[in-house]
Amino acid sequence: MTPRAADRARYDRATAHLDAPLAIVDLDAFDANADDLVRRAAGKPIRVASKSVRSRALLERVLTRPGFAGIMSFTLAESLWLARSGFEDVLLAYPSADRSGFAELAHDPKLAAAVTVMVDDPAQLRLIEGARDGGREEIRVCLELDTSWRTLGGRVRIGALRSPLRTPSQLADLARVVTRRPGFRLAGLMAYEGHVAGVGDSLAGRPVRSRAIRLMQGAARKELAVRRAEVVRAVRSVAPDLEFVNGGGTGSVQHTAAEAAVTEIAAGSGLYVPRLFDNYTSFTGRPAALFAQPVVRRPGVGVVTVLGGGYPASGAAGADRLPVPYLPEGLRYDAQEGPGEVQTPLLGSAADDLLIGDKVWFRHAKAGELCERFETLHLVSGDRVVETVPTYRGEGYTFL
Repeated sequence: MTPRAADRARYDRATAHLDAPLAIVDLDAFDANADDLVRRAAGKPIRVASKSVRSRALLERVLTRPGFAGIMSFTLAESLWLARSGFEDVLLAYPSADRSGFAELAHDPKLAAAVTVMVDDPAQLRLIEGARDGGREEIRVCLELDTSWRTLGGRVRIGALRSPLRTPSQLADLARVVTRRPGFRLAGLMAYEGHVAGVGDSLAGRPVRSRAIRLMQGAARKELAVRRAEVVRAVRSVAPDLEFVNGGGTGSVQHTAAEAAVTEIAAGSGLYVPRLFDNYTSFTGRPAALFAQPVVRRPGVGVVTVLGGGYPASGAAGADRLPVPYLPEGLRYDAQEGPGEVQTPLLGSAADDLLIGDKVWFRHAKAGELCERFETLHLVSGDRVVETVPTYRGEGYTFL
């Protein structure tokens, strides 16, 4: 029996009493992935990216482990909810225009102490100021650095379109604006190198492209390490008591942790290890989050149909954004249909061994987005479901 076949047998036994569709998290894999992230971070604390987890119970689980500290959230409403729930260190990774949320933050000392918001433009500070509605609490602020790699004299840009702030002087100028503005405190600096942390460098069957990605990432890491250190020095000259410098992501943990200027690492996808994180030379994780769809039809030899399953991930549309049939091994989509909203035909010799009602296990392309499809996660240890916990959706929240 192959390791994957053994996993399928475990998951089927663990969920034999449950009807699909359902989602599970393999706790043995989840914990092993957490340990590997800590090893790669080499002593620097890991701030957990909540968008990649989207379950309070699992956020709590990982934050009890040595090596993890704090949450990186994705909306202000989520940040406030987490802070009200008892999480004491929440960094909002994206700017917000949630005026009611800022008013709540400015009126509540507990929330104001727990939540740090992201800015990269003085206009965002003005929006927050205008939303205070009389609230006098000091708002904690983090600045974001553009990490994109530019070559050929700036004509080629590789990296996410995020912050407009790129140079030490630009970051220092905004730091001065923050520190001189009453009611704000400059707490940190963030730089997310998505073109390194979120892009696999070992693509199956594409050796030339894989080598090109590795060359790009090597050059990008070198450039960013120098520029990030210069930016941190410039910002600390304005705000010597800067509390943290956040960087990284699952795919670049060990590289970012090696930079002296960085004080903490962000990671989240590395806990679930969705399919987009299979293609890295720097680490190998264990798939921990899966979903199962039931076989409902057998249209012919070598074909079964499962209910639903068309759960594409965000990002530029393409085959890499689709979930993949994972267990049993040897199933593939029909090229004419792909994964569908209400039914998904699956082809392959493995289909002939499946019966009506059997489960087919899939892996999502991205991490936390799976939780937008399910209200609960069944936590599996060995061959038992040891607990069932709600996702954000299961608690009644879909923040985006």
